[in-house]
Amino acid sequence: MICVSICELIYNYFSAKFFRNNCGYTFKILSLKLESSGAVLIEGPKWCGKTTTAEQHARSTLYMDDSEIMEQNMRLAGISPKRLLTGNTPRLIDEWQIAPQLWDTIRFTVDHKDGFGQFILTGSAIPADRSKIHHSGTGRFSWLRMRPMSLFESGESTGEVSLENLFASPDQIEGENHLNIDDIAFLICRGGWPQAVKMRKEIAVSVAGNYYDAVVNNDISRVDGVSRSPERAKRVMHSYARAQGSQTSLNAIRRDILANDVDTFDADTLYAYIDALKKIFVIEDSPAWNPNLRSKSAIRTSDTRYFVDPSIATAALGAGPNDLINDLATMGLLFETLCMRDLRVYAEALGGEVYHYRDSSGLECDAVIHFRNGSYGLIEIKLGGDKLIGEGVDSLQKMAKVIDTTKMKSPSIKMVLTGTGKYAYKREDGIYIVPIGCLKN
Repeated sequence: MICVSICELIYNYFSAKFFRNNCGYTFKILSLKLESSGAVLIEGPKWCGKTTTAEQHARSTLYMDDSEIMEQNMRLAGISPKRLLTGNTPRLIDEWQIAPQLWDTIRFTVDHKDGFGQFILTGSAIPADRSKIHHSGTGRFSWLRMRPMSLFESGESTGEVSLENLFASPDQIEGENHLNIDDIAFLICRGGWPQAVKMRKEIAVSVAGNYYDAVVNNDISRVDGVSRSPERAKRVMHSYARAQGSQTSLNAIRRDILANDVDTFDADTLYAYIDALKKIFVIEDSPAWNPNLRSKSAIRTSDTRYFVDPSIATAALGAGPNDLINDLATMGLLFETLCMRDLRVYAEALGGEVYHYRDSSGLECDAVIHFRNGSYGLIEIKLGGDKLIGEGVDSLQKMAKVIDTTKMKSPSIKMVLTGTGKYAYKREDGIYIVPIGCLKN
């Protein structure tokens, strides 16, 4: 008995430690939103920790997808939805989108009860039937997006370099990176799934494969009740994986699919598949940034293609860590997807958003972090090596020169975000070189 108790204590200690790291950003943001909103909606892909995070705040819970009572819940949602909302507050309604009519009932309840923090809703998909929602929720609801874990949340980043501190323009920064090229390849394939982070390295990469299988075999059809071919879903995701970090048009993606598909695959079908993947938060493209420029170059407004986590791309490609090491060009693109995931987590924790810039002259900036007060940072993402870092520096310098600072602020930071490299430092020209293994919000 003593041995078992000790083992349980050790397990609980590390589980609690893991949970604190996982929910650091989202946990705090959710706390703040509950203090200023009647209800908070947490959205994000399956398996990213939405329910676990919400449960830490909730004082009562309704699991809409509990198979034992799901049919009963659906009947009540149609007959007497208020009954489902009865309980101590904040009340968690998990997977609320299964019964979208609950939205208006929650809005009504919030309107007629005093106080904030009454409900937490979690959803791993956008409701299939939005006709049952008659009110936007403006003024009553606030929204929170969750993603798979960043490297700082999962413990792989030391967090010695703070993104928030960089915007204060420090004279010096210090940080030591402990990740090598093999580590980066593994982290791309493992992803930021909480389940995978707790597993042994040998089996951790299988979680992304399981997630991918669930998407193509079930979730992509379940989201709106439209039957879709798992094989075609695989081809769509394979082509999207090949387009990571690019502004590849959907027509080009369709041509890539047709090159490997004996059947016809019209544009409307492709759009429907991609729309379904967006509704379940598998795809998260990066919108274009539109600054004031000195030059007359036309800004490209196409979104940049990304999955919400790089491991989805490796699962779609059937690639493992060794495959990436043997194909550094592909690894560089998927490393960009990893960095975009982390930058979104860090930026949104600070109230910012992440964009991409490209113009008709070919000038490009991988990530632009923009805040409501008009401040922004320019970031180039490079896997590593002096040559690639030098290219990133050149691109940042060119980008800074074309921005019309008579009409908008100068960039608060210019940074090359790298995979390898031992240290974080500030160059004499003011550009920061920061390994992703040192960064936090």
